[in-house]
Amino acid sequence: MKKFKFQLETLLKVTKMKKEEAEVALGKASRKLEEARMGLETLLAEMQKGQQDYDALSQEGTRVTIGRLMSFNSFFAWKREQIEMQQQIVLTAKAERQKRLKELMEVMSYLKSIEQLKEKRYQEYKAQALAEEQKALDEIGLQLYMRNGKARDAS
Repeated sequence: MKKFKFQLETLLKVTKMKKEEAEVALGKASRKLEEARMGLETLLAEMQKGQQDYDALSQEGTRVTIGRLMSFNSFFAWKREQIEMQQQIVLTAKAERQKRLKELMEVMSYLKSIEQLKEKRYQEYKAQALAEEQKALDEIGLQLYMRNGKARDAS
């Protein structure tokens, strides 16, 4: 009997490569999202530190100059702007990660269907091989029976 050969083996290999590429893309997107979140946390911590400095300055009871208030106001406005931009970066990174995850899931689903088809074809091959083997054994058995029958008739 000939060896089992899956006709879609090339498609299976290509799909496995696409799955690996999708996994790499998802990993990159996840790292980018994590970096964006860490950047946002850093900006929020800087904003909180600035707020603590401002609160400490106003608690001291010393006179705060207009220039000092203006600089704090500028700092807070600048930080708020940075935080808003970073939040947009985080949202974009989340969307990209979600897109890559969806692509990976699609490729994995396609790969699974091809693998299931391969397994089905392999089971069919095994059943056919078993049937052919059984047929050969039946023929051998029939020949032996016929020989034994002729041998008994001759005796």
